[in-house]
Amino acid sequence: MSQSVDRALTLLGSLGDGPVTLEQAATSIGVHKSTALRLLRTLEEHGFAQRQPDLRYRLGGRVLSLAHRALEEIDVRQVAAPYLAALNARCGYTVQLAVLQDGEVLYLDEVAGSWAGPGAGRASRIGRRAPAGGTAIGRVLLAGLPEDGTPDEELPAELVAVRRRGWAAESAEHLEPVTCVAAPVAGSGGRTVAACALSAPASQVPPAELARMVPELLCTAEAISLAYGGSPTPRWCENRCGAKPAGRASRTSGRASAARRR
Repeated sequence: MSQSVDRALTLLGSLGDGPVTLEQAATSIGVHKSTALRLLRTLEEHGFAQRQPDLRYRLGGRVLSLAHRALEEIDVRQVAAPYLAALNARCGYTVQLAVLQDGEVLYLDEVAGSWAGPGAGRASRIGRRAPAGGTAIGRVLLAGLPEDGTPDEELPAELVAVRRRGWAAESAEHLEPVTCVAAPVAGSGGRTVAACALSAPASQVPPAELARMVPELLCTAEAISLAYGGSPTPRWCENRCGAKPAGRASRTSGRASAARRR
C-alpha cells in the first residue's frame, strides 16, 4: 500500500473516534500539518471528511452512506429469508431476492419452485449477475433509484411506469422461456434496497396466471421492508404473509382498513 493511501486511511479511521483539529490529525499519522491538511482536503473533496465551523474535521456523509448501504445489502438476505420461503410455500413458484450492484443485478437468494428439482435444467441464480435493464427485477431496482438523483423526466418511460405502478413484469426473462414479476423492498426513508420476484417456466405458467400473484408478491415485499425497518407504502398487505411480525402487521392492517373505509 502506498504511503499516502495508508496515511489517508489511518486518518479516516481517527475521524471515526470524533472530530479532530488539524494538529491532532497531523499527530495521529505522524506528519507535518501541511501534509495532514492536504490529506484532509482530499478526503473532504470526496465526501469522506467535513470541516466544521469550529475548524475541526469530522467524518463526512459519504462514509455513513456507504456503511449504511453495505449493511443493507448484507443484512437484507437474512431478514428476507423466512418471507421468501413462506411465499414459495404458498404459491409454489421460484422466489428470488436481488440487489443493484455496480449497475447490474446481483442475486442474493432463491427458493426454487416445485418444478425445479433434479434434472429441471435450470441452476440457481444465487451469486449470479444479470443486466439490470433486461430483467423485471432489474427494472424494479433501476426504477427505485432515489428520485432526487434520478427524477422521472430523466428515466425511460418504461421505468417511470414501473416506478408509478410499484412492480414490473417480464415474459422473456434473460432470453429464457421464463415468466417473472418483481417488486421493490424498501429500506430507511423508503429507498429501494432490494427487490424480490416470482418466476416460473412460461411453458407451465402463463404470464396472466403469474400476474395474479402480484398482490401476494407486493405483500411479501412490504412485509420484508417492515421487518427490515423500512417504510414502504402498505397498499397490499392484508395478512397474506404469515411470517409478518405482529407489531408491524397490526400497523399495516390498520392502514389498509382505514384506506378501505375512505
